[in-house]
Amino acid sequence: MLGFGLLSGLTFLPFVGVAFLLTQRGDDPATLRNIRWATLLTTLATFALSLVAWTRFDATSAAFQLVEERSWFGSGLVYKLGVDGFSMPFVLLTTFLMPFAILASWESVEKRVKEYMIAFLVLETLMIGVFCALDLVLFYLFFEGGLIPMFLIIGIWGGKRRVYASFKFFLYTLVGSLLMLIAILAMYGVAGTTDIAVLLKTDFPKEMQFWLWLAFFASFAVKMPMWPVHTWLPDAHVEAPTAGSVILAAILLKMGGYGFIRFSLPMFPDASTYFAPLVYAMSVIAIVYTSLVALVQEDIKKLIAYSSVAHMGFVTMGLFTLNPQGVQGAMFLMISHGFVSGALFLCVGVIYDRMHTREIAAYGGLVNRMPLYAFVFMVFTMANVGLPGTAGFVGEFLSLVGAFQANSWVALIATSGVIFSAAYALYLYRRVVFGALEKSSLKDIADLTPREIAIFTPLVLLTIYYGVLPDQILNTTAASVDHLIQSHTALLDAVKLAAAGQ
Repeated sequence: MLGFGLLSGLTFLPFVGVAFLLTQRGDDPATLRNIRWATLLTTLATFALSLVAWTRFDATSAAFQLVEERSWFGSGLVYKLGVDGFSMPFVLLTTFLMPFAILASWESVEKRVKEYMIAFLVLETLMIGVFCALDLVLFYLFFEGGLIPMFLIIGIWGGKRRVYASFKFFLYTLVGSLLMLIAILAMYGVAGTTDIAVLLKTDFPKEMQFWLWLAFFASFAVKMPMWPVHTWLPDAHVEAPTAGSVILAAILLKMGGYGFIRFSLPMFPDASTYFAPLVYAMSVIAIVYTSLVALVQEDIKKLIAYSSVAHMGFVTMGLFTLNPQGVQGAMFLMISHGFVSGALFLCVGVIYDRMHTREIAAYGGLVNRMPLYAFVFMVFTMANVGLPGTAGFVGEFLSLVGAFQANSWVALIATSGVIFSAAYALYLYRRVVFGALEKSSLKDIADLTPREIAIFTPLVLLTIYYGVLPDQILNTTAASVDHLIQSHTALLDAVKLAAAGQ
C-alpha cells in the first residue's frame, strides 16, 4: 500500500498553523499580530505546496495522480487521496484564495481573532480534502465537516441575523447530505468498497441508479445551490464576514458542481441522461429568476449572492449537456467564478469596512474619492457580466455553445441571463460608483490602502489573463473531460446493445 505523501501534507498542513495558534495566549497587540502572521504564512505555505503538486501533475492524463492509499478501519474502507484534471484546479483555487481571505480579515476582525483564524485553517483542510479524496466515506467526512467551521464563522463573526443565517445554512446542507449518506451505504452494499476508482467502473443496476442519482442530487443541488433550494445562500452571504463570503462563493459552492462531475455523471450515466431535462429546467429557471430577483435588491451582498445562483445555473446546464464544450465551459466557469465572485465580495468588504453599511442607497459618486477602487470594481463587474476579454466570458460562452448543441431552446432562454446580468451588474455599478458625491458621509472616504491593492492586483491580472489566454485551464481539464464523455457514451451504448439483445 502507498504511504502518506504530498497530498496528505498539502491537506493537513493548515493543522500545523492551528497547532501554533493554540499555543498563543492573550489578546494584546503583539499576540494578535503573531496570530495573524502565522495564519497568513500557513496559507502561503499551503499554496506553495499546491504549486509543487501542480508541477508533478501530468495534465495530458485522465488517470488519478499523486495517489496515496492506506487501509482504514478494514471492511473495504481506505484512506485514499489523488487528483485528476477535475480536482487539481479546485485544489489550486482553494489554496490561492485562502491568503486573500486572511488578508481581508486583517483589520476588520477584532474579537476572538485566534478562534477566527483557526476556523479558517480547519476549513482549508476540509476543502482541500473534498477535492483530493478518492474514497467515498472520506469524501463525505470532508464534505460534511466543512459545514462546521463555516457555521461558526457566520454564527459568531457575522451580522445582526447571523444565528438565523448560520442555522439555515447548516440545516439546508445537512438535510440534503443525509440522503447522500444513505446512497453511499447502498453503493457499498453493491460494490463491497467505497473506493471511488472502483466505483467508477462498477455497473450499478439501472433502477438503482435513479435512486442513487436523486440522493446525490439532493446534496449537490443544495450545495451549488440550485433553484429552488437556493434561499439559504443570500442570507448566509449577507450575514457572513467578508472572508466568509469570499470562501463560500469561491469554493464551497463549487463542491456541488464537483460532486456532479465526480459522481453523478460518471457513476450513474443512465440516470444522468434521464434527468438531464429536469436539470436544464432548473438551470434556466435559476438563470432567469435569480437574475430578475437581483435587479430589485437594495443590499450589495444580496445582489451578488443572487448573481452567484444564476452563474451556477450556467454550470449545471453545461455539465449535463455531456459534450466537450458544455463540460469544459462549466469547469472553466466554476474556476473563473471563484476569482470573480470572491473579488466582488472583497470589493463590498472594502466599502463596508469604511461605512459599515451594504445598502446601495448609502453610496454614489465613489469614483470622485476612490478612483482605484472604481477601476478594480469595474474590472470584476465586467467579468461578472461576461465581457469578452475577461475570464467570465469564456466559461459562459462555452456552456452556451454546449447547451445549443444539446437543446437550442435551453440555450436561447439561458442567453437571456447574460442580458439580465448586464442589467443588474451595471445598475449596481452606476448607483455605487458614478454620479455626484452628494452624501456628506462619503466626503472623507479613503481609496484603497496598500494592503487592499496587494489583495486585488493578482486577482485583476488573473481575471484578464485567463480571459485572453484560457488555454492553461482548458488544457488541464481536457483529458478528464474527454475521458468522462467517452466513458459515458460507451456505457450508454452498452446498455442499448443489452436492451436490443433482449
